[in-house]
Amino acid sequence: MRWITHEVATLDYLTGSRLDFPERGYAKLPAMRLTLNNPDLTTDPAARRAVKDETVSVEFATQHGELLSAVGVNHFVPGDALITGSTGDRWCVSRDRFDAKYDPEAPATHGVAGVYRNKPVTVLAKQMGEPFSVARMTGGDSLRGETGDWLIQYAPGDHGIVERTRFERVYRLVDSDRQKTRGDGSIG
Repeated sequence: MRWITHEVATLDYLTGSRLDFPERGYAKLPAMRLTLNNPDLTTDPAARRAVKDETVSVEFATQHGELLSAVGVNHFVPGDALITGSTGDRWCVSRDRFDAKYDPEAPATHGVAGVYRNKPVTVLAKQMGEPFSVARMTGGDSLRGETGDWLIQYAPGDHGIVERTRFERVYRLVDSDRQKTRGDGSIG
């Protein structure tokens, strides 16, 4: 599990390069992190189409709470799906989004704890070249990614972050062309 830390770096204001001269008394500054505000990957030429293929274990929340995922705190309400992925990562999905994205594996039925498989839906994904953060949805939980992690756009205004090694294990890139969306804003 990744712990959320506050990295520090000393920057040379003329060159922008990182300096580490504590013996000279340089003040440490927080490392730069790109903050994304509702990014639209449909217009980003570096975005790629990807499909997830994963079987997960699911429980349903019985009370309000939060869990610490690999990329940040996830808040949940009763009924939300609390998911443990095939890589051991944990996250939550609102109940309405969960029902649209996952199917139960026998003998489980919708709404009952058990094993589920994600529906093979195409998403937009962009591997990031620097540390970054994004809100899952407008006003939602803030997620933090590191260099090499993937920014995911599930639908307009619906984002996630997947660590590089997890992405390599559970996602498949569909093509390398610039992505297009349907008239309704969905990815296709």
